[in-house]
Amino acid sequence: MNARSDASNSRGQPLEPLKPSRAKALYLKSRKDELAERSLELHDKHVGSFVEFCDENGIDNMNDVSARTVNEYRLEIGEDYQQSTMSIYLSTVRQFVRFCEGMNAVAPNVSERIVLPDRDRNACTEALEADDARPILSYLRKYHYASRTHALMALLWHTGIRTGTARGLDVEDLEAERDRLRIRHRPETDTPLKNGQNAERYIALSEEVSDVLAAYIEEHRHNVTDEYGRKPLFTTNRGRPAKNSIRRNIYAATRPCAVGQDCPHGREPETCEAAQRTNDACKCPSTVSGHPVRRGAITHHLRRDIPQQAVSDRMDVSEKVLSEHYDIRTEDEKAEQRRKFLTNL
Repeated sequence: MNARSDASNSRGQPLEPLKPSRAKALYLKSRKDELAERSLELHDKHVGSFVEFCDENGIDNMNDVSARTVNEYRLEIGEDYQQSTMSIYLSTVRQFVRFCEGMNAVAPNVSERIVLPDRDRNACTEALEADDARPILSYLRKYHYASRTHALMALLWHTGIRTGTARGLDVEDLEAERDRLRIRHRPETDTPLKNGQNAERYIALSEEVSDVLAAYIEEHRHNVTDEYGRKPLFTTNRGRPAKNSIRRNIYAATRPCAVGQDCPHGREPETCEAAQRTNDACKCPSTVSGHPVRRGAITHHLRRDIPQQAVSDRMDVSEKVLSEHYDIRTEDEKAEQRRKFLTNL
């Protein structure tokens, strides 16, 4: 049931249309006298981020905003921010939604259903471990070879790139004959890199992953262009996939039951909402988003004794940030790895 029908049932009257950008302007104006200048700037930034998300996902009326909308926004920014930062963003968005409820632009009680993440939780510990990634990739290789999900998961695990980077790839960026991928910053056509032009680079691919991508292009890629006339590597039947579409692929692929494993949570797939609907895959406690896949891939590279500088360059992350937020090796693991290089001293 959508937000408008919810409102009709609870209030007995329809919601009043309001564009997200206009709602933002009204919200900031209403808070101008009670917030310090710096706080108002932060509210502008946080609400602006949510309004941009709405625009990117075709939501042009606050009537259509629900708790699920905010949850999908949370999943998106969760790939770029730590738990504490994400909690601050969502707290502001919840205030914004509550304001819109008072304007009769959002269904009643939506703000009450927005759950804030625990700011004290260490989000840096969440990662897709190699022992979990292997059976996922093995299953996809055997039963869904060169499907979009297989090609995407193989690429993300092998390269550790961000999901936004994967989304922005074009067919011509794959140089299969040289087993490499070209990464380019193209903000003018809606596929920027997080770190801008400095993040442009070539990424070496294994022959296996290169072959999977080539087979995907040949057998399963939709022959479409995006709104700018570019040929996306990963596609839907209408063009370049939305960020949510990529995210749903990852959630669906990381469900244990989706790759032939027993449910570790004691659920029956026939009655489990997360198992039955791809759009609800995120409700499975075992699933992860793109960021934990990236974190797991980075740690996997480090555990294989690949130099930190090489990992930093390949994954487009500074060595400092890599050490603080991505490397989940234990101190014992690091010590034993160092021992291998010191045995002859």
